[in-house]
Order: sequence, then structure tokens, then C-alpha cells
Amino acid sequence: MKTLYLDAFAGISGDMMLGVLVDLGAPVDILRDTAHRLGLSEADITATRTERKGIGAAKVQVRVVEREVVRTYAHIRELVERSDLSPQAKERSQKVFALLAEAESRIHSRNIEQVHFHELGSADTLVDVVGSMVCLEYLGVEELLCSPLPMGTGMIKTSHGVYPVPAPAVTEILRGIPVYSSGIPTEIVTPTGAAIVAALASEFCLLPPMRIQSVGYGAGDRDLEIPNVLRGFLGEREPAARGRTRERRMVLSANIDDMNPEIYPYVMERLFEAGAEDVWLIPIQMKKSRPAVTISVLAPPPSEEEIKEVIFAETKTLGIRIEEVDKEYLDREVMEVSTGFGPVRVKVARREGRPLNVAPEYEDCRRAALRHGVPLKEVYAAAEEAARGLLSGGGLEGKNGPEGK
Repeated sequence: MKTLYLDAFAGISGDMMLGVLVDLGAPVDILRDTAHRLGLSEADITATRTERKGIGAAKVQVRVVEREVVRTYAHIRELVERSDLSPQAKERSQKVFALLAEAESRIHSRNIEQVHFHELGSADTLVDVVGSMVCLEYLGVEELLCSPLPMGTGMIKTSHGVYPVPAPAVTEILRGIPVYSSGIPTEIVTPTGAAIVAALASEFCLLPPMRIQSVGYGAGDRDLEIPNVLRGFLGEREPAARGRTRERRMVLSANIDDMNPEIYPYVMERLFEAGAEDVWLIPIQMKKSRPAVTISVLAPPPSEEEIKEVIFAETKTLGIRIEEVDKEYLDREVMEVSTGFGPVRVKVARREGRPLNVAPEYEDCRRAALRHGVPLKEVYAAAEEAARGLLSGGGLEGKNGPEGK
């Protein structure tokens, strides 16, 4: 599977995306053909070589003379659908424009069908979005990954007036996506760039293990303190990385030294109900040698606010530390095995299809141990033996316990 990883250390825009794809080998002619298919036959599209802080990059420019053309989302959707582009290019383009329209609809409190795109509906934006989808298909990209996105600072002029950076549309589009402040005093992630990666990237992560076939650079417009380029790595993931999944998670933690310990089990229950994937307690010693507890929670980004509400409401802490982490885990499945103590579910972790670990389900083993009056560890051992026998092809079933005799 061909993978494109975007290293957006200097941000991302539609023209930077086109530059990366052209630098990786997509011909400029297919951009011109795309413009023609969209009815923009007068579009002037050029690609030149340039430098940003000594790094050579492709700069793609789209020029179309349009007089007071304001397109609605419904207009753009119909324009893409009527074209004779490939089904994949149409589907990907529609995803991007849907995100842009939803963001504009929420910001301006308008029905999504009547959203006016202004700058986002211009001819160059159409070519940026649809042209990127066509180039991705030309390069055979099946998987798009992206780094966490840097946010600039300051103010920017728009058709609606002067807005803060990041622009409201960008913040709407990037909900649930890892971002950080770069401190760069200008806009470095545009709504178009944000929508492209938000719609298509399957992960926002550090560069995964992969065999790089080629590297491309797309130049931005501004002269920044750092090279204003978007870098793309085109290649294939290493087999060692397959069979594992990496996802962005939040770790929220608080130190507590003045709470009745009987309350912690209840707090943990509430946190799991709020979306926590894991909760753990660590005994610590705080100032004035007071014994205390650190409560930590692992949760997906969408659950962050609800998790914080539970911690503030149910504990005595006055503050919460928040970290973004990458969680990587093996492919998993649950199978049921037959043991001498009855059926037991077992969780199996695989890597590239090969089973690495087996873990019997606690509740199943607990019930079986109570039912037969045997130690819990015996049920665990029987379930593991049965699972490993089945996975190795031996077809083994549990031989321990009263039902196996």
C-alpha cells in the first residue's frame, strides 16, 4: 500500500499541497486538465522551482480572472458531481468541500446549502482541492498520514473583516485533531489545507516506520523564520509497523492530597463512563511530606472535556495536567475457547496475523472459578492452554478441572 506522509512543520495550504504532489511526480498538465473538466478553461496554472531558506521546492500557482463570482456549497457540489472526473477524485473532493461548508455554516449560523464560500469558492481553491485529489490518485496514494499541525498567531484580513489566527474556519475544521502553537506571527494553516488533511488523513502522528521512495517539497508564499515548505514522504510502511495501530490520545492527571480514599473507586467508575480508556492511581509524596495520589486518565481527544468535568466535580483538585500522546497497539480479536471449567473468552493480540499474546477475560474466569470452587489461576491457565492450542492448529481443548476428567 502506497503511503504519503505530510510533514507540516511550517503549516499547510492548498497550493503547498499541490507543490508537494507535483514535486513527487504528478504532471502539471493533469492540473490544467482538471481545471478544464471543472469548466475553468481560462485557468493559467504554472509550476516553477524556487527556494525557501535553501530548500528547493515546487511552487504551483493558479491564476483565473473571475469577476465577482461567489459560489455556494450547493453550486460547488454540483460542479464537482457534473464533471467527468474519476469516482475516487469526486468522492475525495466532496469530503473536503463538505468540511469547509460545515465549518462556514457553524461560524456564520447559516444553512449549509446557502453557505457562500467567498475566498473558499474561488477558482484557485477549486483547483487546489480537486487538483490535489487527482494528483493523489495519479501517484497511487492509498493512505495519507499527517503530522500534528502548527498554529500561527496574529490577525488576518478576510472578506468578513479582520480575524484572529488561526482563522475560525480552521479551528472548526480541526476539531479533534492534534495541533500546537508554533509562535509564527502569521497564518500558516489555511482552511483549504486544513480541510484536505482533516478529510483524508487516517492518522495525525509522528513519521511511522516506512520505506521512503521519494520526497517532495511544496513552497508557501511567505518568507518565514523557518523554511516555508510542506514536506511529503512517499513510500510504503515497513512490514514491522503493520498489524499495529497508532492513534492520538490525551493523558489527564492531577495530584490530590486531601481526599477520602474511599471516593477513588467511584471517581474511576465515573471516568470510565465519561469515555476513559484507562484510569490509574499512583501513590506520591507532595510538599510538606504529605502522602498523596496522582490520578491519571487515558482518553481519546473527543472525551477530554467530559473527563475534565468529572475530575473537577468529583475530586478536590484545583488543576489538571494535559498531555497529548501517541498510543500504539496490536490488532486484537476475542475468541471463545472450551476448557474443563466451561467456555471462556480470550483476547488475542496479533502482529501481521501472527498471535503474540493471549489474555483470558477476567469475568469469565472469575465465574468459572466460583462455580467449580477452584483457584482463579487454574482457570486462567486452562484458558491460556486451550487458546494456544487452537491458535497453533492443534485443536487442543482444556484438560484440567472436573469437566475435563
